[in-house]
Amino acid sequence: MEANPLEGCHIGLLRWFVAATQILGLSAVIITGVWLGHYQGGFAWDGSAQQFNVHPLCMVLGMVFLYGDAILVFRTLRNESKTTAKILHASIQLLALVAVIVGTIAVFDFHTAQKIPQMYSLHSWCGLITIILFCLQWVMGLTFFLLPTLSYSLRAIYHPYHVYFGMGLFILAIGTCLAGITEKLLFSISTTYSKYDPQGILANVLGLLLVSFGFVVGYILSRDEWKREASPEEEALSMHFKTLTEGGSPDSQRDQ
Repeated sequence: MEANPLEGCHIGLLRWFVAATQILGLSAVIITGVWLGHYQGGFAWDGSAQQFNVHPLCMVLGMVFLYGDAILVFRTLRNESKTTAKILHASIQLLALVAVIVGTIAVFDFHTAQKIPQMYSLHSWCGLITIILFCLQWVMGLTFFLLPTLSYSLRAIYHPYHVYFGMGLFILAIGTCLAGITEKLLFSISTTYSKYDPQGILANVLGLLLVSFGFVVGYILSRDEWKREASPEEEALSMHFKTLTEGGSPDSQRDQ
């Protein structure tokens, strides 16, 4: 069977877009570190403002960059087994979850130490909702797709919801980060922000990088030709799994 020349062109284009996500995502993490390290006094774990700085760094790293990379696993690992892709996806999400937990503890400890009320802003509400849903999403994904405990039909029913809520949480995470950046700037440079303070400009650039990262990741996911195709061996295993659990045979379908 002759190879489709357009397929090679599409894959080559995919590589460029994936490279763009890494440049944008890593730039966002680095600029976050520079902003907090240079303008906000660095990092510590002593209840001071420097402990608060751990929070935005961990959230940008975990809820945006690592989360986005985990989403892209099923587009980038096209020649690896589906099980390998699932394990890597769950592992990156677990790393993101660890970063999020550290960042959450940091900000709650800081508020307690400084006697600042907890959970009063829209940013904190959206953030807590995002974290709770992210934990649930990870547990549900592990239960449905990595542990061999549920039937094929239940996995098939849940799969589109997992994809939808995964992308929805990614968008919510970026929006929450933008709200947090604005809140931090208004607290720290409220009198000079409107005068194009360099710190404000750097933080605004960070926000644009986060939005750009989200747009490129979303665009990659929207392209049907970049979806990972199941191999014949995976199709056979899928049919065998459904036969064992339900006595039927599954229709061939693409991985999302």
